[in-house]
Amino acid sequence: MALSVGLVPSLVIGAAAFGAGELLLSDNKKKTTLKETDRSLYEILETAKAQNKEILRMIPNIEDEEIRKDLNEINDSVDKIISTIISKPNKKKKLNNFFDYYLPVTLKILHRYDEIENQRLASSDGQKFMERAKSMISEINDAFKKQLANLYQSDLVDADAELKVLDSMLKADGFDSTEFDLK
Repeated sequence: MALSVGLVPSLVIGAAAFGAGELLLSDNKKKTTLKETDRSLYEILETAKAQNKEILRMIPNIEDEEIRKDLNEINDSVDKIISTIISKPNKKKKLNNFFDYYLPVTLKILHRYDEIENQRLASSDGQKFMERAKSMISEINDAFKKQLANLYQSDLVDADAELKVLDSMLKADGFDSTEFDLK
């Protein structure tokens, strides 16, 4: 009987402690999605994903290998930009006209290029457009890469500052990074 008296209170205390631990240590916060927190941004990103899929879908239709290469790189850059904005929505301010103008116009140019390429227009105007579009797609590729780099610029500056502080602290504590053979 004495044994059972201690058992019941200890079971109650143990159950209460377990419950409290679960409440404190478990992640019971409802994870909100971008769709719930910023509907406008969510819709913009869904449109961008669809446009990027359309670019990817059109790549095999393009005969020019250099343009196909640029389009694959554009697709990769857009995919990374979208992923970055999904994970860090506060970076959307750095995208100025990217989703509203550059991406849709890129797709429009690509459609027009494909149309003219398929018509095999030999006119001087058709050839001028083809050359201008090829040049513009290359410029768009560079611009999209720069846009992606700009998204990470502040992160790079912060990381560089942390490295400098760490280096200073190591030197202040008598450790010189040149003394270590880190090969």
